[in-house]
Amino acid sequence: MNTLKLKQMLQQFLIEDIGECDVTSDTIFNQDEQGTLTFIAKEDGVFSGSAVINTGFELLDHQILVELFVQDGEVFETGQQLARITGNMASLLKGERVVLNLVQRMSAIATQAHKATMILAGTKTRACDTRKTTPGLRMLEKYAVRSGGAFNHRYGLYDAVMIKDNHISFAGSITKAVQTVKAKLGHTTKVEVETESADQVQEAVEAGADIIMFDNRSPEEIKQLIKLVPEHIITEASGGINLTNLALYRETGVDYISLGSLTHSVRALDISAKVAEREGVIK
Repeated sequence: MNTLKLKQMLQQFLIEDIGECDVTSDTIFNQDEQGTLTFIAKEDGVFSGSAVINTGFELLDHQILVELFVQDGEVFETGQQLARITGNMASLLKGERVVLNLVQRMSAIATQAHKATMILAGTKTRACDTRKTTPGLRMLEKYAVRSGGAFNHRYGLYDAVMIKDNHISFAGSITKAVQTVKAKLGHTTKVEVETESADQVQEAVEAGADIIMFDNRSPEEIKQLIKLVPEHIITEASGGINLTNLALYRETGVDYISLGSLTHSVRALDISAKVAEREGVIK
């Protein structure tokens, strides 16, 4: 994860929430009052967000101490303590909501990614994400996908070519689109082509595509289409695939299955932040 970018993101998020000051915490507590905040899981899941916890609270107060009881990618259970943060009470409360929101979402994505990986276990097929991420949170959400054991598709429009149906329509054909791209870009840029029929698959192969996606095809259709693709070309299935029907695609033979549901429709995991009373009892 790009730590410089993470700091910049968290600064923006904290400024959005705190504004000029935390009028409640800054009024109630003195600067020398210390406390402890504990993150506790209220449901089972897979953890992601250690850098968010460390960096978020460090930005508020470099004297805050963070203890992590789980690492990114580790499974946790209901009731388990995930992290303990100790320091100035006002600083803890200023960072609590922003940090917790992100950890809940990242852990939810990691949990979904882990489930997808388990469904595909024992096959050569890997689960990966898409660009269907929350604007502004892509770096964190894609990191969370990796925490769960799945893989990342392209990060944006800039790091790989994906020729989709609208590109093909505007260009006139798959062949023309692929040839134009390969004539202008270097050998390090992969070219993926989205296909919906046997004719399109064959054309993409002959045009020199590096990756061929079977878009919105049934498992049975994919099993037939993949026979047209030489082994050196990477294959991908996408469109309408989620955790409820992913098992149906286990035996299609594709290299990757991309799942927008890993990021675009997850529900934040239930993780609470409990404050330790002065005698040390968590309430």
